[in-house]
Amino acid sequence: MRRTLTLALVILTAIVLQTTVFADVRLLGAKPELLYLVTIVIALLEGSSSGAVTGFACGMAQDFLLNQPKGITALTLTLLGYAVGVTSQYIVTQSALVPVVMVALGTLVGVLFNRVVALLLGQAEASAYFVVRIALLSAVYNAILTPIFFPLIRRLTQASTKQRVGRW
Repeated sequence: MRRTLTLALVILTAIVLQTTVFADVRLLGAKPELLYLVTIVIALLEGSSSGAVTGFACGMAQDFLLNQPKGITALTLTLLGYAVGVTSQYIVTQSALVPVVMVALGTLVGVLFNRVVALLLGQAEASAYFVVRIALLSAVYNAILTPIFFPLIRRLTQASTKQRVGRW
């Protein structure tokens, strides 16, 4: 129960920050995708199943709270969370650059996938150049924000899990 409330609070905080603070702070016209960042970080920390569930919750929250076409973001973030979680099993280094690189690559692939699905469903009318430019800039923006948000999310997820005590 505590874990579910913690994840819900993280998702709600990310949506509020994305729509208020970061809506006006743009990097060459691109805004950060905080829900992509949250999904990728949770998938890195806890694996594919938690990443997929978090991605689905983030996607549905964004789709319903921001009045977007329903399901496109949920599909994107669910697949992204699962893919990053599976990939994280094969990463053996403890480098501080791993989350930054994974968030950047995940955001790039996720935004591109999201726009391709939206285009196939008739929801997007942007040129390929614009989509690639926004995806690259959003990836850079999320990579810049990762050193700030990764430790916070890691601490919150560790604090929300029960610590097992072994007895003799």
